[in-house]
Formats: sequence, structure tokens, C-alpha cells
Amino acid sequence: MSDETRILAAFVANLSFDAIPPEVALRARHLALDLTGSIVRAHAESESTPSLYATLDELGLGGPGAASVVGTGRRLAPPVAALVNGMLGHSLDFDDTHADSSLHPSAPVVPAALAVGEMVGASGAEIVTAIVAGYEVCCRLGNALDPTSHYARGFHPTATAGTFGAAAAAARLFGLDADGVASAFGVSGSQAAGSLQFLVNGAWNKRWQVGAAAMNGVFAATLAKNGFKAASAPIEGRHGLLVGYTDAADPAKAVAGFGMVWETMKIGMKPYPSCRYTHAALDGLLALRREEGLTAADIRSVTVGLHRNGITLTGDPLPEKRRVRTIVDGQFSMPFVASVALDQGSFGWDDYRRIGDPALDALSDRIDVLRDESLEGLAHPFGATLSVETASGLLERRIPDPSGEPATFPDAKAIRAKFMALAEPVLGDDASRLADRFEGLDRLPSLGATPRSSGAAA
Repeated sequence: MSDETRILAAFVANLSFDAIPPEVALRARHLALDLTGSIVRAHAESESTPSLYATLDELGLGGPGAASVVGTGRRLAPPVAALVNGMLGHSLDFDDTHADSSLHPSAPVVPAALAVGEMVGASGAEIVTAIVAGYEVCCRLGNALDPTSHYARGFHPTATAGTFGAAAAAARLFGLDADGVASAFGVSGSQAAGSLQFLVNGAWNKRWQVGAAAMNGVFAATLAKNGFKAASAPIEGRHGLLVGYTDAADPAKAVAGFGMVWETMKIGMKPYPSCRYTHAALDGLLALRREEGLTAADIRSVTVGLHRNGITLTGDPLPEKRRVRTIVDGQFSMPFVASVALDQGSFGWDDYRRIGDPALDALSDRIDVLRDESLEGLAHPFGATLSVETASGLLERRIPDPSGEPATFPDAKAIRAKFMALAEPVLGDDASRLADRFEGLDRLPSLGATPRSSGAAA
């Protein structure tokens, strides 16, 4: 291995807004807006939000502080605000994805950038620069970890690589030099954590550990800013990230193509609030339903083929995936989300209210999920194959790319529409004003107060 820690740290320290191509800065603003919609809706509706706030209040961490929970009246200490915004942003599982690294970049990175940006009074352009720095670090580290191997070891890359991305964003806003960023990474090496064990019982750990990644990144950068002596070589060292967290590290992917390849442009946006490995199949099933005029009664059986990562997350064990009883279970169940899509011809956040519907359980029993080796070794792991047996015959389809990937990235109108669908039921007229702020983030002299829900705590 070479000196990945130092190379990444130098990139973060030296990155300026002027060096970021306009299309990359625009993508960062769109992704930040997209995450904000999830934060706003999850604050109002996520089943884990009350216990989070009760815990913060009980521990004396409920504010006030220097940073905002987006779209609310709450102000918390910056690392706590990063924790809350990160956890809320990931709670709906509707946040963006980076296919090569199989992680969600915005949920750990954007909350860290917003919290420290408010803390130091940064301009919007500086916040956008920090977000891009964080995206580049976490996506590149996710690539280098090899997501298949990382998953096989039981790790959640959004939480592990995401901690380094959050630290990069915070360090950039503090103006740390390369040594300081490296120190922030050195602390991050002890904080990077995230287990897939949440899949066993539909636990809320997944969203928590992503919020914790945002919080830990803020702590790591602040410790480095204040002269904390941190571990050296936390990425490539003998006990570093690329050694302890994977069996198939490719360190070159962490540093390849700086200035020429922007991983930020490879981040996709989700059209459905479920694990990204379900999306290609959902696209295909909805298209078949529409094109063939199918109803649920027409479906005799469905076989969904997925990459083995998709099986790990959404298809195994299949009997349990067919009987979801919590939202987390539903987010990671190919049979459940497929049943909803086939039954009603759409799938959105509000459809988790149908968990336990006998009609969906019956349809789920007719859905198999199998590993399709033809989907492995490709540019990314998010494709699907479908075999749908109906009363009229067999329908087959291969969907190599889910919608919302870079080649089919939604336009500004569609991005705003998704945001409004999530935020307007909570914020009312203020949702449009919040969208305006994030769409023009690079032109703001400072982040300032954000529009809030009339029902938010002061």
C-alpha cells in the first residue's frame, strides 16, 4: 500500500470552490436538497425520532446550541445536530446512493458540513466545497474497501467510510492543512463503525450509525483542530481501514484520478424509499404492470434475480422477508416492496402503512428472490432480472440500471418535486423557501436560519 491517508488529506486541504467544476457543485446542491427532504419528513414521522429526542433531553444534549436541525426550530451543539440530521436523513432510506461503493454519501457528509458551517459562519460556497470533499473521500474509500467483501465481513459502508467523509467535510470548513486533515482521519479510524446486524430484527441501528458517523466526523475534525495527537496511517496502516474491514482492498481506488474523475457525479438519487438493491426490480415490475395491464390477481409467480449483495440485504432469509412487520424490515424486503408495486402500481413512503396487509402477504408468498450471477462483475451491482408468470404466459425482463443513476439522473424539476412531496406536508409554504435556499446554496453569504415547521420545538 502507498500513502492513501496523506494523499486524501492533501486533496481535502487544498480543494477550493473555484477548482470544482460547475456541474459537480450543482450535483452537490441537488443532493443536499434531496437529503433535506428526508430529514424534514423523518423528523415528523420516523418511528425512531421520539426515542432519539428523549435520549438527548435526558442526557442534557437537547440544546440550545450553534447548529440547526434542518427545517425545525431546534438548535443543538454542532456534533449533536450532525447526529440528528444524519440519523433523520437516513431514516426513510430515501437518500442518495453511490453504486460503486454501495453507500449513501449525503447522510453522513451533508449533516457534518451543515453543522460546522453554521458553527464557523461559513459561506454557502464553502459549505458546498466541504460537501464535495466529503463525497470524494467516502466514495473513494468505499470503492477501495470493495463493498462485496465489506458486506461479507458484516460492515455497513455508509457508516464506516462515511465517518471519514464527514471528517473531511468538517476539516475543510475548519481550514485544516493536510497534517490537520490527516489527524482528523486518524481519529476517524477509531470511530468508523457500522454493523449489518440490524437486518436480523428490523432494528434502528442502521440510521443511528449513519448519524453517529456524521457526529464522529465533527468530533474528529474538531479534535484535530485543537492539536489532538491522532493515529497515523489510519487508512493504509497495519490496523487501518483497508486492512481490518475487508478481505479485498484495492487501495489505488482511493486516490485514482483526482482532478479528472469526480465521484460526486456518480452519485444517484432514489425514486423509491427502500434499499437501492430493490430499485431495478421495482422499475421493471412497474413497467410490466403498466405495459401489460396486469393486476395482482394476474400474477402466479415472480422470480427476482439480484446481485449477491442484494440477496444479503433484501432476500435472505426469504420466509422472513415475506412477512415484514416493521418499516426497516420493509425497506430491506424485496418481496414486500415488489408486492406493493404490483398491487397498486406505485411505491412511496406512505405505503409502509400497508405493512401487515393480508393481500400483500399473500402476494409476497408468490415472489422468489434468487442470486443471479450474470449481474456480478458488472460496472455496478444494482441491476435485476425478472421472470413473471401470469395467466397469459411468461414475461421476462433484464434491468441493468435502476432509475436515478447518473445516466438517468433526474432534472431540477423532478428533484424539487421529490423534495416537496416529502417536505410540504410538514413545512407547508415554508418548504418552497427551504428548497430555494439549498438550490442557491453556493450564493448564500452564510447558512443562517432555515424555514421551520410550525410544530417544531423551539
